[in-house]
Amino acid sequence: MLGLIKLIFGLVLDLIRSRAALEAEVLVLRHQIIVLRRGRVGRLPFSAVDRSILVWVCSLFPNTSDALAIIRPETVMRWHRAGFRSYWRWKSRRRPGRPAVLDEIRQLIRDMSIANPLWGAPRIHGELLKLGIDVGQTSVAKYMARRKGPPSQGWKTFLHNHADGIAAMDLFVVPTVSFRLLYGLLIMGHSRRRILWLAVTAHPTAEWLANQLTQAFAWERTLDHLIRDRDACYGSLFVRRVQSLGIRDHPTSPRSPWQNGYAERLIGSIRRECLDHVVVFGEQHLRHLLLSYMDYYNTIRTHLSLSKDAPILRPVHGVGRIQQRPVLGGLHHQYVRI
Repeated sequence: MLGLIKLIFGLVLDLIRSRAALEAEVLVLRHQIIVLRRGRVGRLPFSAVDRSILVWVCSLFPNTSDALAIIRPETVMRWHRAGFRSYWRWKSRRRPGRPAVLDEIRQLIRDMSIANPLWGAPRIHGELLKLGIDVGQTSVAKYMARRKGPPSQGWKTFLHNHADGIAAMDLFVVPTVSFRLLYGLLIMGHSRRRILWLAVTAHPTAEWLANQLTQAFAWERTLDHLIRDRDACYGSLFVRRVQSLGIRDHPTSPRSPWQNGYAERLIGSIRRECLDHVVVFGEQHLRHLLLSYMDYYNTIRTHLSLSKDAPILRPVHGVGRIQQRPVLGGLHHQYVRI
């Protein structure tokens, strides 16, 4: 009797339901019959298509879950969550990586690293960009020749304002083959890390330093601020010469070489890339080495802080055959297209 009442009540409700809802309920009932007619003993054989149909229909018409007879609505919801996870696992699958590096470019990277043992991946990457070869810096590090040694280090600047009018100067000591000490004078601009002046002497007096500053900036008024340390050789004569040229003198604090970090870093580069690998015979020889390095540093050498460019803008060449030219007797090389 109770079943008959439910049947009559269901017929009345069907009269007011939409046709789409009725068709969805009929689809669910028919598909359940299809599953039952497969006639397998034990657990009902639901395939992936069966689960997809039932989940799709029950998602569009939630009321059709009342027509589920051979499974529970919770089972359909569990199928739906499993399908959701599978879909996003497929969406998040690993895509193909970066394009492969050509064999000739790999060999070029290896040749550069062997011919220039002082270069790291950033320097080689900068040379490749100047040759019109667009590869990632990580790929350059991957295909470099393996060798023992410290990694290439970077340098963070501490002066940002008025860089065009700021220069730094410093002295460094160079021993000769006869254990005589020579002094090199370095003046560099902060704007593009350009070496403005290099000089050599055996006796760095205040008068000599003042004359070098005059020769460097007397005819071209491009300097507003000068950063230097508190070495005793910068005497009163040098200070008066700086003031007469209209330059503001900024001596660093005692025992604070980091305040003149650009010059200290450049002196370290000169030593690591040039002076540590040659024997200096005398003052004339040292002057020739420093001037050769200044030309290489300003026009050829790429820099991290300049977006892999040289202090004097270096054009990019993308057409022609790549050829290497020795610099500083083969200690470094320049790569050009001819």
